Amino acid sequence: MTRSFYRAFEDRHRGSRELIIERLKQYAPFLESIMAVTSEPRALDLGCGRGEWLEYLGTLGIGARGVDLDRGMLAACKERGLAVRLQDGLHVLQECTDESLSLVTAFHVVEHIGFEELHRWTEEVLRVLQPGGLLIYETPNPENIVLGSGNFYLDPTHRRPLPPALLEFLVEYVGFARWHIARLQEDPKLQEEPSPSLLQVLSGVSPDYAVIAQKEAPAAVMSVFNEAFTRRWGLTLGELASRYDQSLRSLLEHAPRKSRVMKRDRSKDGD
Repeated sequence: MTRSFYRAFEDRHRGSRELIIERLKQYAPFLESIMAVTSEPRALDLGCGRGEWLEYLGTLGIGARGVDLDRGMLAACKERGLAVRLQDGLHVLQECTDESLSLVTAFHVVEHIGFEELHRWTEEVLRVLQPGGLLIYETPNPENIVLGSGNFYLDPTHRRPLPPALLEFLVEYVGFARWHIARLQEDPKLQEEPSPSLLQVLSGVSPDYAVIAQKEAPAAVMSVFNEAFTRRWGLTLGELASRYDQSLRSLLEHAPRKSRVMKRDRSKDGD
């Protein structure tokens, strides 16, 4: 497998740069909070890929750099003048000094590495973040049954799906002060759909999610992020399945009545 294959694969299946940047804007409330408490925020993106996140951070005035192990991906970044280099995520974290960064991110990367390495990443991230700094891991959501049982494995470099509860426990165990699971990229029409179909239950759950974790800081700093951390995100399997059950029960409850009415109408027609 060549490096150029994976860049071609990403270009085909991940979506256009414009689409990805638009999706990344969902994190704006957290970024605005960072900028409100930090005069010169600095960010590190692990597995920066084609550099959409770095590009977006740059438009906000956040100093950002990225690392990746794929030369083809880095070439896409360098074409846009982004600050990137060929380096392993753990090594670059180990090079960082204590409390030197405001934000560390990894978008669709953690499913590519082993859990022991991910644990070490997370410990290092906590060390290098400034008080109040944020960690964001975004990854495919295995709660989406179609994705978790099939589409996840379309990418030959994926190792295993990571359930939200696992990443949530990891950041808690390592020592982050608070965390939030944000489910992402679901069809907006499903948010208010009272009667989802079975296919929508199987495939409509938010296909991605992120664990967003914050390092302990004085209360005045933490409070700036409160609104972002309490925002409602995405759709769970439980929500869609519950709506489906309610819709089905309603249909079954009305079915006998409808059947009686139809029989009565046929009887009248016979008369």
